[in-house]
Amino acid sequence: MNAKKIAAVLSLSVATAASAQAPRSVLTQTPITVVPPTAVRAARPPVIDGNDTDAMWQSVPRITGFRLFDPTEDADLPFATEARISYDDANLYVFIRAFDPQPDSILALLSRRDVKTASDQLKIMIDSYHDRRTGYEFAVNPAGVKRDIYTFDDSQEDLSWDAVWDVATRIDSLGWTAEFRIPLSQLRYASAAEHQFGIMIVRDIARRNERVSWPLLRRSKPGIASQFADVGGFVGLSSPRRIEISPYALTRNQSALRAAGYTRTEQATMGADIKYGITSNLTLDATVNPDFGQVEADPATLNLTAFETFLAEQRPFFLEGTGIFQFGDDPTSIFYSRRIGRAPQLSGLVTDENADVPGASRILGAGKLTGRLSDGTSLGVLGAFTERTNVGSTTIEPATSYGMARATRDFREGESALGVVATTVHRSLDPSIDSYLRRDAFTAGIDGRHRFANGMISLRGSLATSTVRGTTSAITRTQRSSTHTYQRPDDGIAVDTSRTSLSGSSLFLAANKVSGLLRGGLNYTYLTPGYETNDLGFLSRADLQTLQANAQLVPSKPWRGLRNPSAALFITEQRTAAGLRNGSTWEAFLSAYTASGARMSIDSWVDNPLATYCDRCARGGPALRYSPAYNTLVNLNANPRLRISPSFAAIYTIADEGNSSLWRVRPYVTFRPSTRVSAELGTRFQRNHDNTQYLATLGTVGADSTHYLFGHLDQDLLSFTSRLDVTLRPTISMQLYAEPFVTAGRYTSVREISAARAASYDARFRAFTGSAPDGDFNEKSFNASAVLRWEYRPASTLFLVWTQSRDQGDRDFGNFTAVRDYRNLFAARPDNVFLIKASYWVGR
Repeated sequence: MNAKKIAAVLSLSVATAASAQAPRSVLTQTPITVVPPTAVRAARPPVIDGNDTDAMWQSVPRITGFRLFDPTEDADLPFATEARISYDDANLYVFIRAFDPQPDSILALLSRRDVKTASDQLKIMIDSYHDRRTGYEFAVNPAGVKRDIYTFDDSQEDLSWDAVWDVATRIDSLGWTAEFRIPLSQLRYASAAEHQFGIMIVRDIARRNERVSWPLLRRSKPGIASQFADVGGFVGLSSPRRIEISPYALTRNQSALRAAGYTRTEQATMGADIKYGITSNLTLDATVNPDFGQVEADPATLNLTAFETFLAEQRPFFLEGTGIFQFGDDPTSIFYSRRIGRAPQLSGLVTDENADVPGASRILGAGKLTGRLSDGTSLGVLGAFTERTNVGSTTIEPATSYGMARATRDFREGESALGVVATTVHRSLDPSIDSYLRRDAFTAGIDGRHRFANGMISLRGSLATSTVRGTTSAITRTQRSSTHTYQRPDDGIAVDTSRTSLSGSSLFLAANKVSGLLRGGLNYTYLTPGYETNDLGFLSRADLQTLQANAQLVPSKPWRGLRNPSAALFITEQRTAAGLRNGSTWEAFLSAYTASGARMSIDSWVDNPLATYCDRCARGGPALRYSPAYNTLVNLNANPRLRISPSFAAIYTIADEGNSSLWRVRPYVTFRPSTRVSAELGTRFQRNHDNTQYLATLGTVGADSTHYLFGHLDQDLLSFTSRLDVTLRPTISMQLYAEPFVTAGRYTSVREISAARAASYDARFRAFTGSAPDGDFNEKSFNASAVLRWEYRPASTLFLVWTQSRDQGDRDFGNFTAVRDYRNLFAARPDNVFLIKASYWVGR
């Protein structure tokens, strides 16, 4: 290539059609002052091949002015970057050139779609509503692995969002390129003759652990979407009536061991996912008879607390678009989508050992209407129906309908907002189960946010109410549950067995400084004793006040060779609604990265430094005084780009005046033998000596003869987690997952509460002279899965799935021997499921 051709290829121009300016070199690029860029309509669509040789690209002005934002904010670039934007009636086109003097050092790892690896990356972010709060992200690495993300609330990301779009990448002598074709049908925008989109382009240079962007993304300022550049020139965009249908067919074969021997069941079913664009900015999503057999199993755990275990949502339909439904400070308190299709709540009523009890209630159908109106109102409406679940003649979950509506109106270009929310749940109960479950549940609330002082100060608040209704037995159960514990003898609240409803409210207020070197603020939450949202939300407990003060140091430049260093202090105070202190924490946190990408953090905190009383430890008994607990957590992560990248986490706790301690280590290592294969192996070993572990309550709660028993628990836990990902190409991959889990515990020194609020730890208990129940345990489980995923055409996927589960808890109580326990676990008879699921996408 001669010098004139090289100069032509390397010329960079500002983002106007009228002027052009070449940088000093391919390696660096100085900031350039430009007028707002304008997208150019394409006369003919380009061929998506990663080349800019199409005639249309020659007439599209280049966007330069990229700046480094991580690890140093607003610094010169290591290598130049440029982009071009065009469109036609159907698509948005983007071409990005990432210059690199060492193309052979560009990192390009294969993985399945939506998995971020330690690779270079180019990403375009589009705020098509131009509300400065939301956006659609389309990213690709040099190997062609695509990722798409929905951004909401200015900086939150919904990783489950999937769109249908094309991109081609190419590595050449100048670096690498990415050429995007994004159908306008995948974006949402108001109907208008001309549009202005917010756009940001981000480049990751993996081997240098550096990130650049256009326009400059200032980490010292809050938010992301609010920092997008305004790009105009989108004229005459159509408002297509989008419709996408993905019918699926599934066959499932399951074998399981029951008391009478092995049973085998076969099932064939069909369903469909539907997406319909009612308008250009309102979309209806629906699923009929959904199946989520390809979803990875939940992590194994043994819960010895009074509270329900929180499990993250993994089902694609309920993950996508959840941001629009979030309310207040705790997104799951009102809407926890795993309530829909939950595990049957009354499976304990089944007495037949040969019965096949399903792990989840069947969802007949669900639908979501989401979008954003032209006046700045975000709207989300959700409805779902589950069928009655029976085992023989026993109902273990009633037919249930769920509903939710959420609306938020933005003001001041997204700097302020007001919102409302309402949820409803109705169960079709018959007399055989109406004493166990609530019939109806309702919540309603309002929330708001306001940012001022150039976005530096943030004010947030919410107010919500709840009402549940049912028979007197069901509402009595609610009052006695761990969420409420009205039966406690020393709280001034009494169980009312005549009630057929229960109501409550919640309040949240926050004032924070959210940008700059020094950040922090105050947060306050108040929950009344009767507040109840667990029918469609997740609430561990009511009757709570929480006040937290925090201060954070967040530099925007490296410090003494450390990147993104941060330090934080937190002070948290918790009380019941009546004012009894039931929690307090003083915490300090430090973290930083090295230039290689290695990360380290240390978190130290003291629980109960002040006189604190646990009003849930005795499961409805008197509040028990806590002694201080001292905790330290350390996390170390090596450079993620290494072929063998280890990480390590460890925690140590000492409490109860030295009578209790816990330590846990979690070594983990990731192997990258090739660009197509990734393997992970980790273990968790824990030794817990808890001298104040609840065991049982004997007698009638609240009576003088009641015995609240606690013991010294010696518990060992050993589990392993392994994953193997093999990616033949971005559309064909296989994932293997396995997690064996063993934990055993033995109770000794059983005592009962004598003086629950005594200052001295020993004075709070006395020896129990009666016959204590045996709480010793040895629980084992194994979950494994293999998933072959083939996206044989855009958005059309074939899944081959095998899952296996083993459980054992009938031997060696209170005794932990790793080799014996794992041998017994793998000798246990497994439950196996094999399924084939195929979907076919049809859209226009």
